[in-house]
Amino acid sequence: MAAQSGLITVMERAARKAAPRLRRDFNETQELQVSRKGPADFVSQADRQAEQTLYEELKRARPDWGFLGEEGGMIEGDPTKPRWIVDPLDGTTNFLHGLPHFAISIAVEEPKPGGRGEITQGLVYQPLTDESFWAEKGRGAWLHDRRLRVSSRRDLTESLIATGIPFAGHGDFPEWRKIFDAIGPEVAGIRRFGSAALDLAWVAAGRFDAYWESGLKPWDVAAGVLLVREAGGFVTDFRGGDRAMERNEFLAANDGLHSRLHKLLAGALRT
Repeated sequence: MAAQSGLITVMERAARKAAPRLRRDFNETQELQVSRKGPADFVSQADRQAEQTLYEELKRARPDWGFLGEEGGMIEGDPTKPRWIVDPLDGTTNFLHGLPHFAISIAVEEPKPGGRGEITQGLVYQPLTDESFWAEKGRGAWLHDRRLRVSSRRDLTESLIATGIPFAGHGDFPEWRKIFDAIGPEVAGIRRFGSAALDLAWVAAGRFDAYWESGLKPWDVAAGVLLVREAGGFVTDFRGGDRAMERNEFLAANDGLHSRLHKLLAGALRT
């Protein structure tokens, strides 16, 4: 068992402070003030209020750090210090339709020479189940005080794969269809649950065996990518390289499945 660092404690405290309002608003979506942010991309008062609570709590703990949030965008901090990357409600469409699958995602990005940051801490918190998935670079991935490991499955025919499906105005349907056509016949099942943060946390926990998606934002995946890697998994772009965040392409799995899935995916994209 690993004791949480002070920084993870700060992150979990902030998430738990924002969670009660999300729980209260859940299942009362008809009463929420909802505005369109883009085609099939809704933002509610719940998102904004949760992000404001997170910002206030995290700023109180680290006043000179920057902040990148889904709703408020970039708030500059000391460029020599880390910044927070926050999604206050990953799975907003689920939330607005009364589907109990959404999460708060918080990550810490350390500045590195050359302008390429490194994620060193991450937390994905599910307000309805009170599950707190957290990871620190070099210290493993955890669900509360239980160590997480990615699935040990090696056979694709026994594997359950998660993905995100393009929707109105977002994503590349032809590309996704090619990948689906290549992977679908080889695996036990494919699921689309609508929260990238939780999909990655569930890969880290071994609930899903692998995951692929493209067209995501840093706040969707920053914490989840660290969770998978610290749970012993691999996360790459679709080319098998280490530029997943830059390319907005994510393939996550254990070592054996990753190599098999990468061959299928790469072959599909070559056709």
